[in-house]
Amino acid sequence: MSVLPSTAEFMTSAVRNGTPVQENFHKFFECWLAEQNHYLQELLSASKDNNNPNRNEDPARADEEEEKVLRPLINRVVRHYEEYYKAKSIWVEHDVLRMLSPTWRSKLEDAFLWIGGWRPSIAFHLLYSKSGLQLENHLTELFRGLRTGDLADLSPSQLTRIDELQRKTIREEKEVTEKMAKHQETIADSSMVELSHVVTELMNDRDGERSSHGDAEREAERERVNSALKRKEQGLERIVEKANDLRLRTLEGVIEILRPMQAVHFLIAAAELHLRLHDWGLDKDTSNHRAGSGTNHHG
Repeated sequence: MSVLPSTAEFMTSAVRNGTPVQENFHKFFECWLAEQNHYLQELLSASKDNNNPNRNEDPARADEEEEKVLRPLINRVVRHYEEYYKAKSIWVEHDVLRMLSPTWRSKLEDAFLWIGGWRPSIAFHLLYSKSGLQLENHLTELFRGLRTGDLADLSPSQLTRIDELQRKTIREEKEVTEKMAKHQETIADSSMVELSHVVTELMNDRDGERSSHGDAEREAERERVNSALKRKEQGLERIVEKANDLRLRTLEGVIEILRPMQAVHFLIAAAELHLRLHDWGLDKDTSNHRAGSGTNHHG
């Protein structure tokens, strides 16, 4: 039984109640990872039944059979990703800064993040890497003109569509990257430079008197600072939303091009890479923390 919908409802309630983002999204993310692992086991089980006798005798019938058997599972896994981005969207509006600096991810994962998540074009590198590995494993069958059913068996028309989607994705990814760069530059625009100077002047006020007039000035400056930073955060929210939208559309676009069994193998590769990187990163963080504690203890 899926636990994700109830978790999403819990998160929505938490937002309304002003519950801290860090605590609740961390809980959601751990729950989502547990479900991803569950789906991975389902996908692996489905991939083992990969010897459809009709694949080479009657390819059309084989595709129809696999569509009927595998499509419901594929749709559930894709919905799982959709729920993740839906929940993430809620929290981005609530606290975009924490979503860009996620404490629920390891430092290893942080090092490879792009605007709070995976870079969309990585989906194609993943696809080609898995395809290449499976191609090596099935050279004999392919030389005999047999269909393997997995990612080694991509057709010329599929490769053309994948290439078109990759080019489109890279263009959009570049646009989002440029938007982020331009927005980051606004942190040093004239309004922010002036505001930082004015606040410094107030902090260094030589008379040191806290008159009612001085308190009013400080309160006015605090409001100006909050207003200025809020505008910066709103700009970040829009960019993160664009990045998340591109991530999801890229995943769905790749799945749409692949035949059912190929989609199963792609989703397996995606889940394995995500889950293992998370595990390895946490292990590395734990080892580094222990090493640091040992150094401090003996120092």
